This record gives sequence, C-alpha cells and structure tokens, in this order.
Amino acid sequence: MEVVSESDDAETSSITHLPDDCLSFIFQRLDNVADHDSFGLTCHRWLNIQNISRRSLQFQCSFTVLNPATLSQPNPDVNSYHLHRLLTRFQWLEHLSLSGCTLLNDSSLASLRFPGARLRCLYLDCCFGISDDGISTVASFCPNLRVVSLYRCNISDIALEALARASVPLMCLNLSYCPLVSDLGIKVLSQACLQLKSVKISNCKSITGVGFNGCSPTLGYVDAESCQLEPKGITGIISGGGIEFLNLSGVSCYIHKDGLVHIGSGIASKLRILNLRMCRTVGDESIEAIAKGCPVLQEWNLALCHEVKVLGWEAVGKWCRNLKNLHVNRCRNLCDRGLLALRGGCTNLQILYMSGNARLTPTAVEMFRLHRADITIRAEEMMAIGADWRLYAQE
Repeated sequence: MEVVSESDDAETSSITHLPDDCLSFIFQRLDNVADHDSFGLTCHRWLNIQNISRRSLQFQCSFTVLNPATLSQPNPDVNSYHLHRLLTRFQWLEHLSLSGCTLLNDSSLASLRFPGARLRCLYLDCCFGISDDGISTVASFCPNLRVVSLYRCNISDIALEALARASVPLMCLNLSYCPLVSDLGIKVLSQACLQLKSVKISNCKSITGVGFNGCSPTLGYVDAESCQLEPKGITGIISGGGIEFLNLSGVSCYIHKDGLVHIGSGIASKLRILNLRMCRTVGDESIEAIAKGCPVLQEWNLALCHEVKVLGWEAVGKWCRNLKNLHVNRCRNLCDRGLLALRGGCTNLQILYMSGNARLTPTAVEMFRLHRADITIRAEEMMAIGADWRLYAQE
C-alpha cells in the first residue's frame, strides 16, 4: 500500500494546482478592492487570469454622457503609448471609455485591433483629435460594437458611412454636438443598422430629421434637442413606428402650430415620454392630435409652450388617461379654465410641474389642490421618467 504523507497531501491540494477557470471564478468574486487589484501580483499565471478577466476599462478623465459636467480636466498621462500598452494587456475588454482623453488622435485607435473583436461599447466623448479616419479604424477592428458615443467629436457623414459599410450591429449611438453630421449620414446609417434602438443628435444643426425616413421599427429613443428639425423630419423620426422616447426640446422655428400633428396620426402610438419644452410655436392643433393619438403617453413636458391655449389643455385633460407626469412651467396661456380641464381629467396624473404661470389665480391653484389631492405639485423642472439612451441597447 502506498503511503501518502501529510506534506504530499498538502502539496496536491495547493491553490496553485487549481485550473484557470477556477482561479478566474475566485477572482471575479473578490469583494475587497485591494485583493482584486493585487491579485495579479502573485505570479505571472495569476496576472494573466486578472488580465483576461477584465471586461471594462475607463480612465479617470472619463465622464458619463448623462452628465458631461463631471469632466474635470483632461488627463495628460493618457496618450497613444499608454493606450497601446493597456490594450495589449487587456485583450478581453467589452466596454472601453476613452472619454475626455483629448491627446488621443486617429492613429491611437490602431491599438483597438487587440480587444476589437470582443468590444461591445466604445465611448470617445470629447476626444477632439478623433476624426473620420479614426472611426474608419474603429469600424475595421471592432465588428461587434453595440454602443458608440461620439459626443463632440470632429466627425462627419464619412464616419457614419464607414460604420454602415462595415455592417457594425449598432444599437445605441450618440452624435450630440457633432456639427458636421447631416441627414445624409443619418440616412446611410439608419438604413444599414437595422437593429438601431437609440440615437442622440442633440445640437446637430445640420440635421433636419429626414434622414430617418423609413427607419427600423426597433428605433425607440431619439434625443433631438435644439436641432433644426422640420415637420417632414419629425415624421421621418417616427416613421418606424417603434418610438417610445422623443426629445424635441428647443427645436427650430420651422415647427409651427400644426407642425407636430403627424405625431398623433397613429404612427407614434407607443410613445411614452415626449419632451416639447421650449417649443414656443406649437399650438392646440398639434397638442390635440398627440393627446388623441398617443394613448400610452406617461410623461409630457410642455414647459414654455406659449401657444397652447384652452383647447389644448382640454384635449390633454380628456385624452391623456395614462399620463403620470406633466410639465406646464411658464406656459403663458395656461389660465384658470385650462387648469380646470386638467383637474377634471388626467385620471392617473401623479406629478404636475407648475410654476411661473402668470394667468393662473391663487384661487384656481388652491381648488386644484383641494380636488386633486392625489397629485403632487412641484415647481422645479425635471424629466422624472427620463430614459437613459444606453438602456435601449440592453433590452
């Protein structure tokens, strides 16, 4: 009979004899940050486990697209050399944020060839040195991208055409403050990316919206704040029939009183959140059509919509039965009669954002509070149900 000593037994049961998948399992479940960071210092094998287990990389200069103000200063240490070293080491990344790395240029993105095949999300916000050539490199090395954010990048329609030619399966795209992007680039991309779910084009002054015409029914989120939209362009945005979130805040003067009537034609019947803040020229015709044609509308921002009068408020009260949040701040033509219409309707309303309405009398407001104690009145303006554009890529 073979006798196994205690020392031999201890050696065979050492943690160093565990297979890589077990070590990876242990690493992924380390709760202590210090243990997590020092795991790779044990030996080369454990360092390799740490490297291949990393799925996300974000630099301190990065910021979220929801709050660009969190960008404090560009990080001078993030240059092409350091990016190359890091991407050579972490080749299993799925999420990469280079937001705020202003020293990077088009040639820096050549290092994406290492993790490119597995990369799903790429954020290049405020990478001012990145142009169309850099996005062409991205399209070549990253064939499986789902989320791309190019906030304030110096790109044009050429970059969008490169993404379209590469058949990148985009679901979520941020083009906010990209002034060189036009309807032509939007058209090419929307026709090629049939899984596109959310697009941000806020402050893109060269986009009228017609490029979305015939878009995929998967498109559920469009943020077009402060764009030079035209009525035909808005019709194009909703043409796919899947729109759920639509931000038209501060759209151009091309939208007149009846300019949004088509939203209520039935094509946007799935619309849940609509922001018309500062659409000063939109009148009762559009408001009535939307109230009737968007039956599942849950939040509607009409702050500073000065041309909405009694007929418009009566339509909101009568038809918006699923409305939960309503913004009427500083609407010049919201009078006592209009508030009475809201009081008698909107049966599911929970929060009314109301302040600066000069034509409302204190008596009308108090009567509203008395009869609709189920509704909270707030003065501040905020989108309570506001959706994150990235969430649409995760559904």
